[in-house]
Amino acid sequence: MASINTTKIIATSKFNRFHMGLLLWSLLIIAFDGYDLVVFGTVVPLLIEEWGLTSVEAGAMGSYGLFGMMFGAIIFGTLADRIGRKNVIVITVVLFSLFTLLCGFAQTPTMFSTFRFLAGLGLGGIMPNVIALLTDYSPQSMRNMLVSIVLCGYSVGGILAPLLGIILMPSFGWESIFWIAGLPLLLLPIMYKQLPETSSHLIRTGKKKELFAILSKVSPGSTFTASDEIVELAATETKVPIVGLFKEKRALSTMMFWIAFFSCLLMVYGLNTWLPKLMMEAGYALNSSLGFLIALQSGAIIGTLIIARLCDKYGSKKMLIPMYASGAVALTLLGFGGSPFLIYFLVAVAGAATIGAQNIVQAYVSQYYPAYIRSTALGMASGVGRIGGMLGPLLGGFLLSVSLPIQLNFIAFAIPGVIAAIALSLVPQKQTQVKKDKMSIEPTGTDLRQV
Repeated sequence: MASINTTKIIATSKFNRFHMGLLLWSLLIIAFDGYDLVVFGTVVPLLIEEWGLTSVEAGAMGSYGLFGMMFGAIIFGTLADRIGRKNVIVITVVLFSLFTLLCGFAQTPTMFSTFRFLAGLGLGGIMPNVIALLTDYSPQSMRNMLVSIVLCGYSVGGILAPLLGIILMPSFGWESIFWIAGLPLLLLPIMYKQLPETSSHLIRTGKKKELFAILSKVSPGSTFTASDEIVELAATETKVPIVGLFKEKRALSTMMFWIAFFSCLLMVYGLNTWLPKLMMEAGYALNSSLGFLIALQSGAIIGTLIIARLCDKYGSKKMLIPMYASGAVALTLLGFGGSPFLIYFLVAVAGAATIGAQNIVQAYVSQYYPAYIRSTALGMASGVGRIGGMLGPLLGGFLLSVSLPIQLNFIAFAIPGVIAAIALSLVPQKQTQVKKDKMSIEPTGTDLRQV
């Protein structure tokens, strides 16, 4: 009989076929998540024209989806720590795929807004759980990079939305790009079969056989028998996971993460919704304006991958603070115009420093908290952040309605970047981090296998 330390087995594992499968499924899910989020910004100029909407009304329509995301992030983030992340991932994929698909059949703004709210419930719940599940099974030395690669899927989907809009909308109308969002529904049976359940949930529910089957894939060189005992989580769990976010000196860090998420998502959703329209106001055609949306997402991908490597070397906090600040500078400069090359460059920097920073901060949060409240931590931070996300489209619509100089519109979106940088600078070092050798692992008090 041996004692099995799941935390160490996973943390010291080598990247293999199991990790690649989880990475690819996570990447696919987040890509459709990003597609479904950005698709509204792609069609909003056409909706304004077809349905005779004002900028404020269009901004409100965009916020309905974000309103749903706020509830979805909190509800499904907390629920996953109770019923398992795999089950919640499947539920949320059904929600955001089905109701985004139905948006393509909406006949009125009210029907469209209702579908966007219901899709938002799934969109808000999917990312915290995918990132938490990926973090649960990633090797310690690669967690930042793997999470960041998956979060780039958001930007891949964000690029596909305007790209397909340019290709499909002239021939098939704005409805056609919503129909694409239903494709994940066809993959649900395979997805459910191949996604693993998180180890902490399997331990808590006593599913030893299923856990050992997964650990054999995580670490093919390890062997397990039915008589082996599993080391329980060292942390003290609570029936109310939200309470754990404020225990063991985590209150300040939790509040600062919430402020950073709020500020960054205000910028992200404000820009995703209104960047094409802002660029049209500045004199660019619709297709050119959609090109800026592609540049925004491309910058996010490049920035995420580069900064993720630097985070593994220097630490996430040290890299995130200058990222937020550079985003504020880039957005401010955008308002003053320049050559096409300069504008595209500034948009790409803004993408890296807003969407890219949001990707990195989620990887940071997923490792900051212990496994038993990881989904709750990400879900609550994302839920609070969605309030900022809701304000982003509303703020953009209001600014356009009062016809302010274009410079002030961009400065308004730059200010939250400064606030996010200040908030993150106040986050204390992780209290539970214990250096045992060259690598920090959550303390469990035993070796991998103790006979």
